[in-house]
Amino acid sequence: MTRKTLTDAPMHPAIVGLRQQLDRGQLSRREFLAYATSLGATSAAALGMAGVPQVASAQEPAPLLETEVLNCQMRVLSFTDPRLMDWPEQGNIARGLCENLVRWRTDHTFEPWLLEAWEVSEDARTYTLILRDGVTWSNGDPVTASDIAYNFTRWCNRGVSGNSMANRMSALIDNSTGQLADTAIEIVDNRTIRLSLSRPDVALIASLSDYPALVVHPTFDESGADLLANPIGTGPYMIDSLVEGTRAVLTRREDWWGGTPALAQITYLDLGTDPAVFARAFQDDTIDMVHETSATYIETFDVMDLFRSEVDTSATLVCRANRNYEQDGVKIFADPRVRRALAAAVDNRIVLELGYANHGHVAENHPVAPRHPEYVAKPIPERDAKAARALMAASGQWATAFELVTVDDDWSAASGDALAVQMRDADLKVSRRRMHGQEFRSRWKEHGLSCTQWNARPLAVQILNLAYKSDSVWNECGIANTELDGLIEEASGLTNIESRRLVISRIEDILIEDGAVILPYWRRLYRHMRRGIGGTVMHQALEHHHDLWFRTALPVTAPE
Repeated sequence: MTRKTLTDAPMHPAIVGLRQQLDRGQLSRREFLAYATSLGATSAAALGMAGVPQVASAQEPAPLLETEVLNCQMRVLSFTDPRLMDWPEQGNIARGLCENLVRWRTDHTFEPWLLEAWEVSEDARTYTLILRDGVTWSNGDPVTASDIAYNFTRWCNRGVSGNSMANRMSALIDNSTGQLADTAIEIVDNRTIRLSLSRPDVALIASLSDYPALVVHPTFDESGADLLANPIGTGPYMIDSLVEGTRAVLTRREDWWGGTPALAQITYLDLGTDPAVFARAFQDDTIDMVHETSATYIETFDVMDLFRSEVDTSATLVCRANRNYEQDGVKIFADPRVRRALAAAVDNRIVLELGYANHGHVAENHPVAPRHPEYVAKPIPERDAKAARALMAASGQWATAFELVTVDDDWSAASGDALAVQMRDADLKVSRRRMHGQEFRSRWKEHGLSCTQWNARPLAVQILNLAYKSDSVWNECGIANTELDGLIEEASGLTNIESRRLVISRIEDILIEDGAVILPYWRRLYRHMRRGIGGTVMHQALEHHHDLWFRTALPVTAPE
């Protein structure tokens, strides 16, 4: 008999309402799956309630092939402490060594990973986390509840600059100290901890699946807080070497708690940003797969007889004007009329067409995607060059020259070009600058007017907490609005989707009225790979799950 919940406890009461909304067509299957499993329903039970046929899982690795190696194109970025990571490529390499408590699967359900199970109280203020039995660190130590409590303690340290986990774990933090609250964690036994939140948080399980939430050994800080210098983890691989901008090599860990991984070695090759180079690398047998296929190279790779995997996502590009940025001693983006003028000059449909070859969906200049369960549709913004000129003139900055900065890559640079040309066409004084990746990333939150890439996340409240609260570590637009802060906290505590949507609708309106961002489209993601490569299906958040990867001498029938 299939278990309905991870702990055989009664189903969380909110799931009943979710099922009713699914049946009425008010919630998509994908939204239902993510939310129901975050509240403790098993993947199998959630899939069954959603009416999804259950087939052989693509999450299972192929039989072991002892000597196989896989070469993957991807930017290779260095890192030290997972909680400080701010690019998914860092997480993909580190995930070979370290693991999350929870995994977000490609079927959009949440799977216990280092955890065996969890329970969520009806009010979403008490979370009971049960560790998987038999998990060991790569140095042989058993993983215990105190190890996990250690990770929560360091995640909740607001005093560490760049620690985005503090935003994710804010309901566990004592605001007077900026540290984990004394009553927030109880170690029940060697495999169980209980979290007591100061306020409800429906996104906590989802947050534990994100790459900055990779779990580190309890000696991590005392040994220098550098994962590359002292590589101890629970994952299926060890990081053999990493040279930023060149390559990283993962080698198989024979004593991994989950079994023996299929691949003996995974090599990441940094080939720059030109997809034409990736095509030549396929032809030269240098790579077996790309991390992500550029929208402009889909047809090129298709005719090379490669497998293509694709998925609609809430991944996006954000063009934002940082209101704290100073130019000649003036905060040129502090006036909302300037930000609204820039947005009014842009047709988001044109940005999607020219920047991403129409491989996505037009967005509404706010960060809540149609794929989020909280989403409330707003009108697609219409371009109004006359209004853009009037707003800029009223702001007193008609003569100000603005520079739009992007990383020097393929699609985000093309999107920046499409934005800038429309702004110039509206007589706004906007120039373009393409910046080398390392220079752009080193101060990505500090640029004045720039475009950044944002990964998909299961819930809109995750994005809002990370980037749009006054104290958000990833607050790149510099927004500081006490009403907005309160609404985001309120939405984060509402287990009822309809109640949360009412709050989210107001949040969307505030961000649009504020001109906080130009968010032109939601991306469909693509990945190409050689025949015989399996387990590498494109993940909606671009995650790499190395334990699923394999290759075989015979072509597989689908890019699993």
